[in-house]
Amino acid sequence: MTEAKTNDPSLQRISLPALGTASLLAILIAFGLHALFISGPAMRAAARGDLKQSIADEDRDVCATLGIRATDTAFPACSRGLAIVRQKQVDRDTAAALGVL
Repeated sequence: MTEAKTNDPSLQRISLPALGTASLLAILIAFGLHALFISGPAMRAAARGDLKQSIADEDRDVCATLGIRATDTAFPACSRGLAIVRQKQVDRDTAAALGVL
């Protein structure tokens, strides 16, 4: 039977600072994975909801400035017009980012 030698270099213990660093790294990776796979989709959904609410508020405010209330029959047309203006701005921003403009 072979005996394990306590002074064998392959059985060196991990130093305390290395163990602490490895533990910290494992915890950071766990938090990163949690944010990526669990919290991330929920945060993106909440951001989309906030964006939709902000756009609805802007539509209501701008159309009211033009004399069109949210209860008027012309409000959907006003809202569509504002959506077209927003899309054109997105297109201009995209073209500028690509260096076209």
